[in-house]
Amino acid sequence: MTRDRAYFLLLNIGHFLDHLFMLIFATVAALALHREWGLGYAALLAYATPGFFAFGVFALPAGWLADRWSRDGMMAVFFIGIGMASILTGYAQTPLQIGIGLFVVGMFAAIYHPVGLAIVTMKWRNMGMRIAANGVWGNLGVASAALITGYLIDHGGWRLAFILPGIFSIAMGLAYMALRWDGIRAEHQTPPARAGGPGHWAMDPAYRRLLLRVTVIVFVTTAVSSVIFQSTTFALPKMLDERLSGLARDIALWLGGAAQAGEGGVATAIGALTFIVFAAASTAQLAVGVMLDRYGARPVFMVVAVMQIAFFSAMPGLTDAAALAVALGFMLGAFGQIPINDFMIGKMASGPARARIYGIRYVVSFSVLAASLPMIAVIYDNWGFDTLFLVLASAAFVILCAVVLLPRYLPSAVPVPAAAE
Repeated sequence: MTRDRAYFLLLNIGHFLDHLFMLIFATVAALALHREWGLGYAALLAYATPGFFAFGVFALPAGWLADRWSRDGMMAVFFIGIGMASILTGYAQTPLQIGIGLFVVGMFAAIYHPVGLAIVTMKWRNMGMRIAANGVWGNLGVASAALITGYLIDHGGWRLAFILPGIFSIAMGLAYMALRWDGIRAEHQTPPARAGGPGHWAMDPAYRRLLLRVTVIVFVTTAVSSVIFQSTTFALPKMLDERLSGLARDIALWLGGAAQAGEGGVATAIGALTFIVFAAASTAQLAVGVMLDRYGARPVFMVVAVMQIAFFSAMPGLTDAAALAVALGFMLGAFGQIPINDFMIGKMASGPARARIYGIRYVVSFSVLAASLPMIAVIYDNWGFDTLFLVLASAAFVILCAVVLLPRYLPSAVPVPAAAE
């Protein structure tokens, strides 16, 4: 493997670990701590809230530090810092201690998106495909978190579920430092370039207006897309549990006979179906990445928005196999939209400020993610999932209306990077 491919692989592993670490506690709380500590599941989740708050808020200072100091250096800090924080969280003796540990995990987790994506979008020519491949690794981290954590709980206890991934992350951090040490030193010794320096686009009012219009569209669609992504990824397991009970029972019977068709067997089947939907839908990013490089953002974004409108509108009232097929359809759209805004920012953002701009993007995104949870709860408690699907179809329509206003070609303040393999 060449150094360049090893570099990209480590960035992808970082994205996988970033989402994995943020979801370890969800499974630990559900399967272990509520029994061991005698606390309800809802009470335990309150201790995870500061970590998700840190995940969003610290993205902006992480991007600023990366632009001012070293992007590769910040990635090494990410790997080693989040690994050490996870290990220490594994030794927590009280809910307060675990809450503090999760907050520190969230602080280090905030580094990845503004910094890792700034590196991915600056180094390689085929930006759309690189962002998509990197996004698939992140989504697999989401999909695998419950499987890996559950396995470690069964084979070593909940503390091992924090400690073992932490050790692995530190090892990846040391490998990253070894691979990129010369680059870290070079970045540290080079004075940071000034962002937004005088250029043609700064002198052309029409071009500046175009850039402002596209920027507003990017952040509006980022916010609305985050509502869709959080609502689908958070609610999908519960939705499948309600809509696929018959199909899950048939699968349990087929796999293990009548003895496995009880509550435990059905729960296992629902979990497996949820993982399959997430894993299969994450591959949509690869197709989207290829199309972004070939056709640009506007037509691809329109296709994804129309797909979401159609599948969300079709979902109310469906059950079993039909519900599973339509759920896969709207998850393909939910995952497929993720790389599009990152692609547009990568095309538009000036190199010296790129990590900071990604930081702002993820502060917006993760803040909306947190705010979406109460919305899901209110809609589900009062009207059920059918109303939620119609709300999400309306959100996708808002995205489509915004995307129609995009220009055919994005304004760019960034030179095209040299190809690297």
